Amino acid sequence: MGTNLIVPWTDYIPHTPTGKQLGFLLLDTPEALYGGAAGGGKSDALLMAALQYVHVPGYSALLLRKTYSDLALPGALMSRAVEWLAPSDATWSGNSKRWMFPSGASLTFGYLDQAGSEYRYQSSEFQYIGFDELTQFRENQYRYLFSRLRRLEGQPVPLRMRAASNPGGVGHEWVRQRFVDKDVRNYDRIFIPATLADNPYLDQQAYLMSLDQLDPITKRQLLNGDWTARHGGDKFHREWFDIVDAVPAGLTKIRYWDMAATEPKGNRDPDYTAGALLGLSSEGITYIIDVRRMRGSPGAVERHVRITAETDSPEVTITMEQEPGASGVANIDHFRRKILQGYTFYPDRVSGSKEVRASPLSSQAEAGNVKLVRGPWIPDFLDEAETFPTGDHDDMVDAVSGAYNRLTFKGRPGVRWLVG
Repeated sequence: MGTNLIVPWTDYIPHTPTGKQLGFLLLDTPEALYGGAAGGGKSDALLMAALQYVHVPGYSALLLRKTYSDLALPGALMSRAVEWLAPSDATWSGNSKRWMFPSGASLTFGYLDQAGSEYRYQSSEFQYIGFDELTQFRENQYRYLFSRLRRLEGQPVPLRMRAASNPGGVGHEWVRQRFVDKDVRNYDRIFIPATLADNPYLDQQAYLMSLDQLDPITKRQLLNGDWTARHGGDKFHREWFDIVDAVPAGLTKIRYWDMAATEPKGNRDPDYTAGALLGLSSEGITYIIDVRRMRGSPGAVERHVRITAETDSPEVTITMEQEPGASGVANIDHFRRKILQGYTFYPDRVSGSKEVRASPLSSQAEAGNVKLVRGPWIPDFLDEAETFPTGDHDDMVDAVSGAYNRLTFKGRPGVRWLVG
């Protein structure tokens, strides 16, 4: 790279960077993604970049993982920082998960384990934010954290959003489009691909033997950094769905709730309550108008369903999947009498597998007869739909399929209101 390049450096970084890591540290663009393949030195690159300016008074850096356990695993970001910083004059606070430096600079470790976690940082200020394994995060979480990148007038540090990731995960598609796809991405966003071969510090032969045990798709993702390799189902493809800005008048509308939520505890990743609002036109075109999902206590879920009913238009019929047995009957009765009294509300006693129930919607989507109405829910829905039924979650697809099937089902007693 020549001898005239100057990389901001401190004694807190004990490793000599690899060539790819050095390129990452030299970047002056606001956004950059490092990695792609496993073993390319992604975590070291993020930690090095976070420490570049800790000699500057007031500098503040944040490193994020999906969960706290991801941060604390042996060899992960926090334990690696301990190896680097414990022998130094930096001090650690276990309560705040923060390293403090004699200059007054800080390095904080955080996590975004569920929707809305990003707002815990809404009063914070950082000059560096690093996401480790970016494809595990939602795009709205990543974008929100830009609001926390700021500095005092005259502070001699750049504002940097940095990330590292392998392909795969719930955020695969938005990360690929934002950083990797040359036909879509903004050229101010830099992607530095790094593979196992770029990391001389790792026992490459031993790691290759480990990767040989993976399924072919995961191996392509982790060994080659292949962003075209996807674990996915065969029910939906995102290119089947056109996105529109508005819907025509006179639609028959239904909001369908899939009540499959449990309150998050610890590091579990439970299902969501999901509610899909669909409309069917007289021409047979289905519009997915809105899909929302949440996790919470039973009371929080009930409030969410009620508030959604209040914000939907009065012509919207509400349907909810009825679980089998007495408990399912009791739950429907509770919502009918206590939560949704005054609204048109019906239970739906489903049968067959989720995959079978999604087939009619899949068929219509492939034919181009299903439109998405522009909204912030679309990336999450498309990511889930493309991996259905093998992905981590299927709640949004279940709700949309349920709504579509109720909109188009003819001849069933008690649901004639859906078809006129």
